[in-house]
Amino acid sequence: MENYIGIDVSLELSSVCVLDASGTVLREAKVESEPEAIVGFLRGLQLPIARVGLEAGPLSQWLHDGIREGGYDAVLLETRHVKAALSAMVVKTDRRDARGIAQLLRMGWYRPVHRKSASSQEMRVLLAARRQMQAKAIDLEQTLRGLLRGFGMKVGSVSRGKFAARIHELVAGQEMLTRTAEPMLAAREAIWREFAKLHREVLAIVKADETCRRLMTAPGVGAVVSLTFRAGVDDPSRFAKSKSVGAFFGLTPKRYQSGETDVVGCITRVGDASVRTALHDAANVILSRVTRFSTLKSWAVQVAKRRGMRRAKVALARKLATVLHRIWADGTEFVWGQEPVAAAA
Repeated sequence: MENYIGIDVSLELSSVCVLDASGTVLREAKVESEPEAIVGFLRGLQLPIARVGLEAGPLSQWLHDGIREGGYDAVLLETRHVKAALSAMVVKTDRRDARGIAQLLRMGWYRPVHRKSASSQEMRVLLAARRQMQAKAIDLEQTLRGLLRGFGMKVGSVSRGKFAARIHELVAGQEMLTRTAEPMLAAREAIWREFAKLHREVLAIVKADETCRRLMTAPGVGAVVSLTFRAGVDDPSRFAKSKSVGAFFGLTPKRYQSGETDVVGCITRVGDASVRTALHDAANVILSRVTRFSTLKSWAVQVAKRRGMRRAKVALARKLATVLHRIWADGTEFVWGQEPVAAAA
């Protein structure tokens, strides 16, 4: 008889539930959140195990790899499906969550999550660290602007390189403000310096990666956008149709229909937010900065005339996801197209 294992992962101890094919609970336990401990527990059961399920999360991929290396069939469950299935529980505990995950495995009512490769995870870590460093440096700059504004000192529009000089100019002669601003400027300088190191790492990876270089042939797609898209998709064969990539990253309209009610709202915002943001940024660049003609931009301009610029950017981001996936899957480069010739009078 086949048995199913549901694991509710936590930082220190994970809840484990063992079900048989009829749904009877055979055993429940708390196990250390370590691959060796979980594999040891599974072997100690001395039962035929059909599948082990874990809800996708920060620790889940690491534990998933360890369980598979231990010789068991492990799957990562889509978080939204698990949340929806377990939402009917009045009392929520880790023990009940593990039992619910095991039931989902037994009934087959789940969607497996793609396990990203080690290289993809490393790229995501690098991009996340770069993004955080950039955000913290900008936070310091905005904090300085706000602190000085209370004394009537307006920093104004100034480039990154001249920001420190502008602050020194404003606080000159103000002893307390100078003592306050100096440490913040030093911290800002250090963060931007370390940010530059991470950015150089991104550029080095993109330069050596043939796929990223081909993705960058598309307008609006630079090193950061191409690497973000590559790390988010990981394997282009995951998608049978290129059109489904935009929906996967939450760029399709949300819809709620029940009886006479039929509401179409904003985008779903599911999937990797960093990829969605990168695609939207690229779409914004295409519509606002890129001057060279392309059929892609021409299409987006027509959408903007009918529906407005805001919706056009989202539609273009969704279309760009399709184009980039096709470039990657086919091993081709972006085709700009030819600008239509005006008809002779």
